Amino acid sequence: MSSSLQLKVGEVYIPEDADFKHFKSICEETEGWKLEVNKNQTIVWTKKNDLSDFQMVKVRGIFTDIDAATLYDVLHDPEFRKTWDPAMLEGSEICAINPNNDIGYYALRCPPPLKNRDFVTQRSWLDTGNEKMIINHSVNHSARPPTKGVIRGISYLTGYYIVKLDDNKIQLTYVTQSDPKGNLPAWVMNKLTRMFAPKVINRIYKAAKNYSSWKAKNRPEYKPWLYPEQMMTCLPRYTATDVSNEKLSASSDSLEDDNFNEADFQDEDY
Repeated sequence: MSSSLQLKVGEVYIPEDADFKHFKSICEETEGWKLEVNKNQTIVWTKKNDLSDFQMVKVRGIFTDIDAATLYDVLHDPEFRKTWDPAMLEGSEICAINPNNDIGYYALRCPPPLKNRDFVTQRSWLDTGNEKMIINHSVNHSARPPTKGVIRGISYLTGYYIVKLDDNKIQLTYVTQSDPKGNLPAWVMNKLTRMFAPKVINRIYKAAKNYSSWKAKNRPEYKPWLYPEQMMTCLPRYTATDVSNEKLSASSDSLEDDNFNEADFQDEDY
């Protein structure tokens, strides 16, 4: 990842237009990326980087029968995510920084022999109409210290880029540069990438098809990612003293996954 993106693990930072523009360029570029999967209008690439032994992953899908606004809502709505994300153990917003930035918590279920993971991230978003972006990076918050038995992962950069194409098509690109910590070897992550990444796009697509009917029955007026007054009145306000340096949350690094065999990782587990 280029150093021109100013997000730094452990630091709260309000992205500027140039940061979102750079994230868009990461989503669109192909140079240096290795094609892993190209099937059923879903493409997966990986790329080596200098921040972690784990590769960056980029996944792209094109949809013809959902609109960008609905897709954007699906990616934002933490309550709806509980209905479609089988890996989600818990997800919640911790505090609001400003109308376009918050800090949240996400815990995910990992099948044995992997330990469960969790993340605390600052999330930032920008909606320009034809283009919509959501990005996050890891920070710490006193409301969510590391949990016993769960490995705290790190997101250097994770995000979604939605853009309208010709012929009423919508393109969704998902990028993540993260470190799951623990003792995962490279072959495990490579296999998980090939199995899991295409399913992410498919699950998001299916969720978007069901969102309107679900939202009509579940606080249809509540969309704080669209309405700043909801964002700033329904969540606690950000306090700088609640956020600590990333290194202070490293106590879970000593927690390791169990021993690995390739047969342990079956496609139906993900």
